[in-house]
Amino acid sequence: MSSEWHHSRRGRGHRHKEQGRANRERVVEQKVSVPHGTCMTMCPAYELRQREAQNRLHRFEMVAGTEQDRLPRADASRAVKEYSRPAAGKDSTRASDLRPPSVLLKTVHYLVDDIAVSSTFQPWTEVYSFVFDRLRSVRQDLIIQRVSGPDCVAVLEKSVRFLLYASYRLCGQQLQYFDPRINDTHLQECLSWLLESYRDGKHQHQEEFQALSLLYNLGSTQAIQHVLELPERIRSSPAVQLALAVSRAHMERNPVRLLRLAQRLDFIQVCAVHRHLLPCRRDLLMLYSHGHSSRNCRYPLQRLARLLFLKDGLAAELCEVYGVNVTGEWVNFSKSSFTVAPSGDLHCRRLHEPQDDEQWNCSASSVIHGCA
Repeated sequence: MSSEWHHSRRGRGHRHKEQGRANRERVVEQKVSVPHGTCMTMCPAYELRQREAQNRLHRFEMVAGTEQDRLPRADASRAVKEYSRPAAGKDSTRASDLRPPSVLLKTVHYLVDDIAVSSTFQPWTEVYSFVFDRLRSVRQDLIIQRVSGPDCVAVLEKSVRFLLYASYRLCGQQLQYFDPRINDTHLQECLSWLLESYRDGKHQHQEEFQALSLLYNLGSTQAIQHVLELPERIRSSPAVQLALAVSRAHMERNPVRLLRLAQRLDFIQVCAVHRHLLPCRRDLLMLYSHGHSSRNCRYPLQRLARLLFLKDGLAAELCEVYGVNVTGEWVNFSKSSFTVAPSGDLHCRRLHEPQDDEQWNCSASSVIHGCA
């Protein structure tokens, strides 16, 4: 019986060793099978020839003067690899079709510097569609090659900035031109991937993006918990501390404090928080309509506009939408006339600061590169 027990024990030990060896072999095999891109251009030569022959070039990728030809010619210096969904039987891991990290980062710089901020390429809804797709393709190449480290972080940071900026600039556009839910899905995925990448070590812009994630996700207990678990050096940075203060004001339903804090945010931070500002402004008007309700009491419009973080004219329009009476430079609050459901169409975009295309493009360059 003892002999059988020892034999059984030796058998189990042998099986465990074999299983461990098999696991190690699988890990080695997985490491070996990870492809490494060899394509040194923004668009692989095979795809470029194929899309040219199939007339699938975007107009931003065509040789100037051939746009009206039956088959426009591809400009190899401007063509960028399309995003393509993984399909059964399709090999997406060929080294010649994958761009190494340095080329991916160069591609992102091209998309920002030569397309997103260009005054030549208009309308910006089309610019967004093109850059959105090509950035998605860049991230796809990163995933297939399991890229990590500084180049991956740099690509993700610029992707997050671009998507945040687009969510602000294109807010209120028709769905055929801009779908905020799709943009949000990709933005959340990029943020999640980026914050996970920060765990690998110190990164120059970590405080900025930890703050942006919290501002974009106001009201999320998960986002707050994540920030509270950060190392002290990051948690105590000015950007994160300001974002935490905004988050507390939001959780406490204190619209006056939140909007006052919002005036200390820089442009990209406003892009991140702007989707929360319209409900906050509505809550402030409701609060004042009840707290200052009086037939004989008048409130200065200019002072209210400062509280709302709006110009006087836009503040007056917002008041009228919610049933708050504005006469000249004065506001008359009445809890009976205030309506939670706005009359007519009210879009968040209507309350953005008006800027012409040149100003928008200048903002895009500094914002996406992180210079603002």
